[in-house]
Amino acid sequence: MSGSAIGRRRPLHEGMRSPTEVLTVDPASDVLIVHPEQPRVGDRRLIDVAVGIVWDGQGRFLLTTRPPGKAYAGYWEFPGGKLEAGETVAQALTRELHEEIGIDVHAVQPWREWVVDYPHARVRLHVGCVWDWSGALHMREGQQSAWQHLPVNVSPVLPGTVPILEALGHARDMRAFPMTRPPTQG
Repeated sequence: MSGSAIGRRRPLHEGMRSPTEVLTVDPASDVLIVHPEQPRVGDRRLIDVAVGIVWDGQGRFLLTTRPPGKAYAGYWEFPGGKLEAGETVAQALTRELHEEIGIDVHAVQPWREWVVDYPHARVRLHVGCVWDWSGALHMREGQQSAWQHLPVNVSPVLPGTVPILEALGHARDMRAFPMTRPPTQG
């Protein structure tokens, strides 16, 4: 995290609704802290969340808005959801992406993990890339969707999504991240 553009304290993203929204990094734990000035409330157990970077054949990734009624409703994020007991990240993404956006996932490539501490919850984001999928997008929770390149042109962006976008940018710059579907093993 030390090389991240997030820094110790800076505005999160131009698309945030308020300039006071910040994301800081706890240097001792590498945890990303959203609104460090706000008290932490509710259940503070770490919640494991599977996050899917769904790629299309044109090198674009999918972002969706958070559904109405959820924390940060209307903010843009990568699709995914909580892992259920006994599920792997790939199983959770397969289930969540089918339930949320109507696609069938055939393979998930694990990529990175982040812990994000929001005022209302602590989450561990297990990020996986999804190139091998089928079906037509169908937003089943009333959310919007948009295929994006970097830099994204949607806003506001969910705080926990910003470090993923930054890491994608760094990976692309270093040519260490494949931007097209990997070859299938045969």
